[in-house]
Amino acid sequence: MKHLNIYIAEDEPIIVATIETILLKMGHTICGEADSVVDIKQDLTKIKPDLVLVDINLEGNEDGIDLAKHLDLKSIPYIFLTSQTDPETIARVKTTSPLGYVVKPFTEASLQSNIEIAWHTYQSTEKEYLLIKSNGRLHKVDQSTIKYLKAFDNYCYIFTTSTSYLVPHTLKHISGKLNSDFFIKSHRSYLINIRMVTGISSDSVLIDKEEIPLSTKNKELFTLKLTNW
Repeated sequence: MKHLNIYIAEDEPIIVATIETILLKMGHTICGEADSVVDIKQDLTKIKPDLVLVDINLEGNEDGIDLAKHLDLKSIPYIFLTSQTDPETIARVKTTSPLGYVVKPFTEASLQSNIEIAWHTYQSTEKEYLLIKSNGRLHKVDQSTIKYLKAFDNYCYIFTTSTSYLVPHTLKHISGKLNSDFFIKSHRSYLINIRMVTGISSDSVLIDKEEIPLSTKNKELFTLKLTNW
């Protein structure tokens, strides 16, 4: 598997040392570690790990589940590492989207297999779904249902077959999270899912009854992509 940049969110030094040894043996890089949500959030303004290992018991007023909700909003994958399996904790965990839940004490083999499975799952679903925040809520959008995206200053509209979302990110930022096999610009302000195209003219693309601008600059590449799809 790919060698990952992994962040460790853990408050027990002995466990941190154990995790570090296992990760380095697997060939991964440790891009940071901290024992409080405040410090971790600060670190995440500077780096974006491939994966975060999250202990539920952390220092400070917020715990690992609070951190997990923050990671969900930033679309950063994570695995819980914890000794807590009580019903109340599990109920709170269900409000988040971890890629795994490893119960302490863990073995080298169990941590390794959970990381490998989690990353495989993430890679498989990353191309199929888009995790976005709109109107204060987190939404998991199936990319195949997206018709097109439209830039709106530093925001972006996402139009799907059933609804639309206004997200606080630029079109360029969102485009980096989409499957490039199916999404292509028709205009500097529009990104289109070629699977949704029902027609094309000299200066527009038809999606059902909607006409989307097709610029001269993008026309040749767009037509080629559509033809080869």
